[in-house]
This record gives sequence, structure tokens and C-alpha cells, in this order.
Amino acid sequence: MRKQLLGCFGVILVLALAASLVANVVFSRQFNSRGTILPPEAFNAVLAQPAASGSHDAPFIVQIDLTGVISNDSLGGGESLVTRTKRALTQAVDDPAIKAIVLRIDSPGGEVTASDTIYHAVQQANARKPVVVFMDSIAASGGYYIACGARKIVANPVTWTGSIGVVVQTLGYHGLFDKAGLKMRVFRSGALKDTLYGHRELTPEEESYLQSIVNQTYERFVSIVASARSISPEQLKASVADGRILTGAEALTQKLVDRNGYLEDAFQLAREEAGLKDAAVIHYSPPSSLLSDLGILSSLSSSPIPSRIELDISDRILPRLQPGRVYLLPAHMAD
Repeated sequence: MRKQLLGCFGVILVLALAASLVANVVFSRQFNSRGTILPPEAFNAVLAQPAASGSHDAPFIVQIDLTGVISNDSLGGGESLVTRTKRALTQAVDDPAIKAIVLRIDSPGGEVTASDTIYHAVQQANARKPVVVFMDSIAASGGYYIACGARKIVANPVTWTGSIGVVVQTLGYHGLFDKAGLKMRVFRSGALKDTLYGHRELTPEEESYLQSIVNQTYERFVSIVASARSISPEQLKASVADGRILTGAEALTQKLVDRNGYLEDAFQLAREEAGLKDAAVIHYSPPSSLLSDLGILSSLSSSPIPSRIELDISDRILPRLQPGRVYLLPAHMAD
């Protein structure tokens, strides 16, 4: 019995030393001798579709996913969707083995600035290597805005897309304050400084001012679509640029996309745009962090087993809009 206890203790000691060694290696990779943070790790490349010829020397097409509400807010690991997408595009462009990029978009849209930033990054990448967008379940408003930076757009026939328009909202709570006997006292430097605060009704001057900002953003959106799709701004405004959602099939009829099809069709179109007869497809996935993995394991081991599991899918179906931010979102999601 004593030998068994000593043996178990020895195993535990070896495991503890191994864990300590791994932690030291991880921390040494995260910080250099001067204590500055090292650059983020590269994305993992996973083979998604081998070359038709079976050759291991065939060039690559990379699939990059852009999913969820487009925002500058941090995702897991402290990186925003904007930063993550830009990094993935940069890695693909800088890799000589990758000849084309397929950007799969599954997003209802999001913030104007975030959408415009990714659109610009797609445009820059497309100037060096062909970028083909594949629209999945939904690629509306800000998602379509980004797609306009690509060389070609493939949409599933039942994709929701379009929704060319801009929305901004604020919450008016002055009526509730009146019922509760509360009053907001605001000291402002200018007449328009507290326009979106919601503690009072908007003046006609403020409504005109806000509408002019929305209109300016809308004009930029329309001009980007017009340039990308070779459609005049006047024609867009008179037809589909009124915020309506279109299916992928309707978008093809309106010349907002180049082709209806599936992800494999986007891969094939990327091959054609890059002048390739054959190419394998790899998929970028974010690098896993050992520190975060250890943190997850630690939290799981120290937390009691929950009696129930709650899933909040409201952000996936109906994104929570932040007051004062301008969004490119379908109309039903801005209500």
C-alpha cells in the first residue's frame, strides 16, 4: 500500500512539473526579454478540399469566415471581428502558396465604421489576389457593403442579402421620467450636444441634423454599390436601395451578385479568377491559445455543475443596437 501511495505521489509530482514547464514555455512565448507582447499567432490552415489531381504541390485557395454582427467590439481573446478579418486577409495575401481568397459572409450587418474598414481591407486584398465572396444564410446591409470590395460575389439562391440602407436609433425615456417624477439636468456646451440622450423630445433642428448624417452615410453606401456593380446611383435609389431584403435569386436578377450557387461554386470561381486549373482549398481557423484553454479547463474544474444551461441567442437573431452608433442592418433588426 505504501509503495502504491508513493507511486501515485510520484505521478502527481511529474504532472505538476510538466504543467509548470508548459506554463513557463507559454509565458516565454507571450513576452520577450523586455516584457513587450509578441505579435499574435498565425491562423491555422486546415485542408478543406484536396486538389482534384491529388497533387500535394497544387496551389491553394483559402476560405476565410466572417460571421456574426460586424463590430469593433472584442471577441474571445480580446480581438475584434474587424482585426481578426484583417489579419486573416493579410496572412492570405502574404502567403505565396495561396492564389485566391474566398470570403464566406454570414452576417446581418453591423456598425458602419467596422463594415467600411473590412470593406477597405477586402478591396486591398483583391488588388493583389482575387477575392470571391460567398454569401451564406445572410449577407445583408453591412455584409453586402463588405462584399462590394470583392471581385466576384456568389450567393446561395435563398440567401438574405441587399438591405442597402442606414439606421441609427436612440431610446426616448422622458415619458417614463415624467411618470416617476424624475428630471434630468444636463449642462451642455452646444445646442446639439445632448441630441441622442433620450431625456427629452428631439427638436426639428436635431431631427434634420441627424437625418443629414444618415443621408451622408447612405450616399456613400450607394456609391460603393454603384461602383462595384456598375449600376448608376439613380437606378439603385429607384429600385433596390430602399432598405429592402432580397433573396440570392432576386439579387442575381438585380445584378447585385454575379452567380447563384454554393460554397463549392465559389471555390471554382476563385480558381477561374486566379487562372488555376487545379487548387486545393484550406480553411483558416483562429489559433488556439494554450493559456485560454488552460483557463477554460480551470474554470470548468472549479465551477459546480449547473442545474440548467441557458442559451442567449438574441444577439444572433436580433442584435442589440447601441444608442448613438450608426448601423448597416436590415430594417426588421433595427426595430
